[in-house]
Amino acid sequence: MSEFAFELELCARLEERNEGIVARQLGASVADPGGRILDVVCVEPGPEFDERTAITSETIPDAAIAADVGTGRARYRSDAFDCHPNRARRATERACEIGFFERELRNGRDSVRQTARYPDWYGRLVGIENKPDLERPGDLEAQLRTDVSLALVDEVVLATESYVTRAHLNRIPDEVGVWRVHREADPGDSSGSDGDDTALEIEVVREPTPLPVDEPGIEPLEFRPGRTEIAVVDAEAKARARRRIAERAYGKGWRTYGFPDCEACRPDDSSGATLPHCAWKGRVVDAQSECGPSCDGYEPAAGSDSASESETDLEAERDRRTPWVAEPEGKRRRQSGLDQFG
Repeated sequence: MSEFAFELELCARLEERNEGIVARQLGASVADPGGRILDVVCVEPGPEFDERTAITSETIPDAAIAADVGTGRARYRSDAFDCHPNRARRATERACEIGFFERELRNGRDSVRQTARYPDWYGRLVGIENKPDLERPGDLEAQLRTDVSLALVDEVVLATESYVTRAHLNRIPDEVGVWRVHREADPGDSSGSDGDDTALEIEVVREPTPLPVDEPGIEPLEFRPGRTEIAVVDAEAKARARRRIAERAYGKGWRTYGFPDCEACRPDDSSGATLPHCAWKGRVVDAQSECGPSCDGYEPAAGSDSASESETDLEAERDRRTPWVAEPEGKRRRQSGLDQFG
């Protein structure tokens, strides 16, 4: 199985067995933004999860959450943000667009208030590194050591298709949990299929050890022979980064793939979620990197039933299968005399 197909099918399985939010390809570094990307993140619901779903289906900008803006009297935007004015302006515009802020003019100045208090909506964060083939590990060991030393997520897990040996376990940090992900025939399937209709099973080889997310962490920045450049990340910075990860996961989810406009590719929901399955390749494909006229199996889709049209159904599918709400009623209030400010 390709890493892309492995990731999508694992996300579908995790979504099925968990109550929270599943997302993929999220930044998980602090001192070096973009320096570490987690393949999959599972966000467990917190005590006020329902309050979060009622606000917006989108990611709330972190600058808007951190701003000194409440639900009471509106504050001047220039006084509420402790960041660059351009970032404050962008955060305000986006927060108003998605319904987290509402604005008014006070004495001719732009003022904002929250439409709802930002809730305590997320609990533990679990980061999952996908490596289907452990014989081709790449930078796996360094990546996992970064996750453990920074301790930005509560638990880190390695997911693989490979048979896991003691030698494999010895090469990764003890704190990292290990899952062997494989297919097991569905005992309820009496259709006599050829094996395609199988359930993805997760075998826990080693349980993860909880990481000290409330303490300072060490983020490796650059590895050199005999020397590693590091940054010490304090607990407050980690807490902000965790909130950004949770918010990004909520707004993004894991259905960020497309369907190629090709007759060979048809939506396949045998895993419980609709995935781009290519009959010519016999597997799930990444439309952006694998599909198109350069593929020998490519045949332009004809008619109105092309697979690409199913992209519009992915949001509805997420709304149907998860606690995420696509179109919440929102908390925006209508106040007398404010309509003129739109």
